[in-house]
Amino acid sequence: MMMVELTSVPSASLPVSALSDHLRLSSGFADDGSQDAQLESCLRSAMAAIEARIGKVLMQRQFALTMVSSPVSASYALPIAPVTQIDCIKLIARNGDESVVDEARYTLLPDAHRPCIEMVAGSFPMPAKGGTVEVTVTAGYGPDWSNVPADLQRALLVLAAEYYGQVDSGSRHMPPQVTALIEPYRQIRLRGGTA
Repeated sequence: MMMVELTSVPSASLPVSALSDHLRLSSGFADDGSQDAQLESCLRSAMAAIEARIGKVLMQRQFALTMVSSPVSASYALPIAPVTQIDCIKLIARNGDESVVDEARYTLLPDAHRPCIEMVAGSFPMPAKGGTVEVTVTAGYGPDWSNVPADLQRALLVLAAEYYGQVDSGSRHMPPQVTALIEPYRQIRLRGGTA
């Protein structure tokens, strides 16, 4: 499976001023916006790091998941959360021809950690030999910074501030405070067995 981000968070939606306040950049001085590009870069890097660690999308955007084969069952657990809608499921032939699966054939089963696509009847449609299945979804807590849970907001600001203070981008790490804040959002995988 391959996942591609189709849309990005608009610059205006990023909490640049909140990060500036967190860093106390305008303390005693007028904010001329000269640091905004660097602050935005730090926020985007921190957001990517947190999302990769917890499998959650902080701010709403669209993703395409491409699979070389269909799931054999009637449901498919999506690798990201929270998913707000399934935008489209397409079968793409080797020659590039596309056929859209009727949206009446599937539904979204929301979940905090593993939302699923559930087929209403039967199993997932199979692509032709050499073809793929593309699932486009909209995921994220919401389009605005205010939609992100407070502890994830705090984690993002702390990590972005950490990145802002580092000269060498190769030495980036996850501070313990950030790890503690994001831990409740990580998916726990339980595996059991029988004797």
